[in-house]
Amino acid sequence: MLSTDFVKGSPNWLDLGSPDTAAAAEFYRAVFEWDFQSAGPDAGGYGLFQQEGKTIAGLGPLTEEGASSAWTVYFETPDADATAAAVKKSGGTVRVEPFDVMEMGRMSPLTDPAGADFAVWQPGTFRGSELLGEPTSLAWVELHGVELDTALTFYGGLFGWRSQEFQMPGMTYTVLSTAEGDPQEASFGGIVPDPNGQDPHWIAYFEVADPDDVVQRAQGHGGSVLMPAADVPEVGRLGWLADPFGAPFAIIRSAPQPG
Repeated sequence: MLSTDFVKGSPNWLDLGSPDTAAAAEFYRAVFEWDFQSAGPDAGGYGLFQQEGKTIAGLGPLTEEGASSAWTVYFETPDADATAAAVKKSGGTVRVEPFDVMEMGRMSPLTDPAGADFAVWQPGTFRGSELLGEPTSLAWVELHGVELDTALTFYGGLFGWRSQEFQMPGMTYTVLSTAEGDPQEASFGGIVPDPNGQDPHWIAYFEVADPDDVVQRAQGHGGSVLMPAADVPEVGRLGWLADPFGAPFAIIRSAPQPG
């Protein structure tokens, strides 16, 4: 499961690009009770969502031409330049060449061959999210709208990810884990068959104590419901939402784990 003991290929950061960062900060404050702190005058309007002093995620203005508001998941890499080069060789796109974020780390926004956006973070003084798997922090990531074998080959080549298939009602779910350790303990996300033909994308799940309350808060502050909260056996209660600017995200109250 997600941990702040980051290893190659694990989700270690995520941020939101928004056309109105002030309004977005207010929305997530209302929904998740996050605080927002500016990263300083040299950060170009970028800032940090925090919970009780621990950094959860980032928020900044849209910087890429034609971009729409969205959450971006970052994966740990020991060498952002090498990863970007591997993306090019494997049929993906380097949207922005790797660059340093002051002394905090080195990053690159990327796109996989199917068109799903993601990014990599090579830590410097900043490792990444300081809280994972706890309300209201990142708990899981999921890839939609891709061909399974192609995605496994691409991301496996970049990060060494492993996969396991699980039968669920009406579908086969592929669980992803990092290259080392027990596969269940190292799991962090999944790939979902997409019969509705959605555009390829990663979606972030945030752990919450009460999904139905979060749905009501989101609706009351200008958000929309993409998938109402529902129970999934052995997984938990989950739902999909979008903020007032259309950025999708998911919420989950995870089912207790055996043992």
